[in-house]
Amino acid sequence: MSNDPFARLPLVPTFTLTSQSVPDGGELPAVQLSGLFGMPGGQDRSPQLTWTGAPAATKSYAVTVYDPDAPTGSGFWHWAVANIPAAVTELPEGAGDETGSGLPEGATQLPNDARAPRYLGAAPPAGHGAHRYFITVHALDTEDLGVPEDATPAFLGFTMASHILGRATLVATAETPAA
Repeated sequence: MSNDPFARLPLVPTFTLTSQSVPDGGELPAVQLSGLFGMPGGQDRSPQLTWTGAPAATKSYAVTVYDPDAPTGSGFWHWAVANIPAAVTELPEGAGDETGSGLPEGATQLPNDARAPRYLGAAPPAGHGAHRYFITVHALDTEDLGVPEDATPAFLGFTMASHILGRATLVATAETPAA
């Protein structure tokens, strides 16, 4: 896959990630698109996620949603959550709202690339083609990454790189036809 965001990171074991909201390899449903950015039907609702089979030594998780196809030169981070306790293996749909109401105690929701600490749905530019959205759960060897609440998702990625024990990813797409 071209422009794979994990291609240059160390290989780690994989585990299973499923979603009742998002089909792996399919299109993002309208509710996972961005109403804030004017996408028809968009509700900026984070997807439901369930994961199993993470490494036994896991002490916490981080969840990220990343679009490597955004026309920015650096992609676009739609959601980043750190310090999810190891006992948690599911997030409900909508957990990433502006208050993080569905996130477990101790989890930290970081600002996305629009600088809002919430899930921001997909909004690929009209006519730019299909964008891929990497929805990833990272199993980590530490309970707290020590990442400030106002840190960028890229800083989260840099900080957690040496702590990743395993990774589970779903990839979904979205496209806005040319006007």
